[in-house]
Amino acid sequence: MFVPRLERFMGIDVYATSSLGIGGVIRCFAEDFVVEEMLVDGSKAKLNYCKGQVLSSSPIKNRYLLCVLVKRDWDTFLALKAIAEQLGISTRHIQIAGIKDAKAVTAQHITIEGVSAEEIPKIHVKDLKIQPVGYFHSKLSSYYLLGNHFHIVIRAISHSKSTIRKRVTKIIEELEKIGGAPNFFGHQRFGTTRPITHLVGKALVQGDLRKAAMFFLAKPSPHEHPDSRQARKQLQKTQDFKQALKNFPRKLHYERLMLRHLVKKPDDFVGAFRRLPIKLKELFPQAYQAYLFNKFLSRRIREGFSLSGAEVGGYVVNVERSGLPMIRMHRIASIETVTEINKAIQAGKMRLAIPLIGFKQQPSKGVQGEIEKQILEEEGISPENFKIDAIPEISARGELRAVITPLNNFLLEETSEDSANPSKRKVKTSFMLHRGSYATIILRELMKPRNPIKAGF
Repeated sequence: MFVPRLERFMGIDVYATSSLGIGGVIRCFAEDFVVEEMLVDGSKAKLNYCKGQVLSSSPIKNRYLLCVLVKRDWDTFLALKAIAEQLGISTRHIQIAGIKDAKAVTAQHITIEGVSAEEIPKIHVKDLKIQPVGYFHSKLSSYYLLGNHFHIVIRAISHSKSTIRKRVTKIIEELEKIGGAPNFFGHQRFGTTRPITHLVGKALVQGDLRKAAMFFLAKPSPHEHPDSRQARKQLQKTQDFKQALKNFPRKLHYERLMLRHLVKKPDDFVGAFRRLPIKLKELFPQAYQAYLFNKFLSRRIREGFSLSGAEVGGYVVNVERSGLPMIRMHRIASIETVTEINKAIQAGKMRLAIPLIGFKQQPSKGVQGEIEKQILEEEGISPENFKIDAIPEISARGELRAVITPLNNFLLEETSEDSANPSKRKVKTSFMLHRGSYATIILRELMKPRNPIKAGF
């Protein structure tokens, strides 16, 4: 089955389902892609939060103010920066459980350190709403995140309503048969419009800081704004940081941070990267880990190995009652234990896992290990390379990641005429995914897009 070049560039070169997709376009409007965050204690960040809600505890013992942040068409990091500026604090004092889609309407929890609920009304930023809900004993992190509930509209579908329903039903049946969807890292991990995050990461892992910086600053994309593309091309040609700072559009905020430093110190690429927020810097090696994981999983699928059955030498992880994989509770299947492990997988108590390679995480053994070894050799990378001496704070230890993500509560809510695209149809779907899993991976199976950019990915 045809897989777009863009996805193959991200390490995704297979589908888990063989049924025909429905086509269509996502994100025609921000409201077509709604994300509501769910915490492990059952709390759900809703778009329509209850104003005037009584705060749940006192700020005396709990120094972190817990809020619901609703944003529309905002990058998560830029939204936090805007909030911090309004409050007169550093972004280090604002914590999140997970990054949310930019071209979407999203509701998520944040904690703000050392700020009272009475200060929140000071914040006036277009398309951002913040509602205090209580005081919390610790800062928020991914540890508290269960997952996200998605409400998604797919528009501009050419097929009839009955064909759409049949195809969606068949694809969901195929996914349910294998226990869920392949847990690929989705398009936004790499940047759909300009998928260079993993290229920057690879250069950092290889220790080539200049190459990493020039990938980030100067590698153009045909899909970005012409002004941005032209500025990058000019920098690529001239290597003139001072002129680039004049040319780069204001919206390229992070690039301009690096360029300001390089104008003063043209050879200090370590210092230039240190101008970026730590969470953004960490994304680079993490994106390269994600790319390798996608390659490992793609090749496993293509070579016909099961996603719900372990072989000798493969990793497996335990599963919590909530359905979350317990990454630290892992085993390696042996000749003696593989039968017992596969029974536990079928019972939903364990899940097959593949490494996110890092300096503390070694590849699998057995047949899966051979797949990983081959890809690492092709890339010219070893686990030890993820210890990044030049910028130690972004070194990547590695861990395991489940190969399947359950598709929870999938609903095909509506199939109807698309008023935004005359003579076309639209569908409304909703589903819940656990943390770390991507809605776009479900959508690519449903839609089988030939051009992910035009399809809104």
